Amino acid sequence: MSDIRATLDQLIRDRGDSYAAISRLLDRNSAYVQQFIHRGSPTKLDENDRQTLAQYFGVDEAVLGAPPTSTTRRKSAPSGDGVRLVPRLAVGASAGHGAVGTDDAPLGQIGFETRWLRQLTSSPTALSIIQVAGDSMSPTLADGDDIMVDRNDGAERIRDGIYVLRVDDSLIVKRLAINPVQRSFTVRSDNPAYPDWPDVTPDSIDIVGRVIWAGRQIK
Repeated sequence: MSDIRATLDQLIRDRGDSYAAISRLLDRNSAYVQQFIHRGSPTKLDENDRQTLAQYFGVDEAVLGAPPTSTTRRKSAPSGDGVRLVPRLAVGASAGHGAVGTDDAPLGQIGFETRWLRQLTSSPTALSIIQVAGDSMSPTLADGDDIMVDRNDGAERIRDGIYVLRVDDSLIVKRLAINPVQRSFTVRSDNPAYPDWPDVTPDSIDIVGRVIWAGRQIK
């Protein structure tokens, strides 16, 4: 069982998550995961918790303590096979004047076909979904839209596209247009009512990740 706790601890660290955030993902009290890993309480993971964690981290349930028969049974069940759960976080990316992102706790999860996600990104484990606030990216993105952010597609691979940026502790979503000659880029709003930021250098803004998908409620 100590190997299972060590494995879960490493998965959390590699993902950059916190014990409290993963506890909330399981709809448990904020100390649940820490107590399991460091105090051995509970003595083993609940079956539903184990399944949620395996899907979230993209690992086989067996590494988290599932008996072989349980793992085999779940692999043969079509309902969960090939689906990755992407966390929907309790933060917003302002398409306006900036929104402070201080709480990265998962609000829930949305399931996507793993094969489809791999057509969008090479790193499905680095995805999260947040909500757009404001209208500066209208009509491309509207207030209240959900956007999927690839945190592994950031400053190292920057190119023309829509990104989530962190500026002065605020999260914003903007379009970046690269100037390869000057080694700078322009931060643009799709809504012409908002001004552009020309000649921005890569080291002046923290690029959180690239927006690779958006969804919205039809009203």
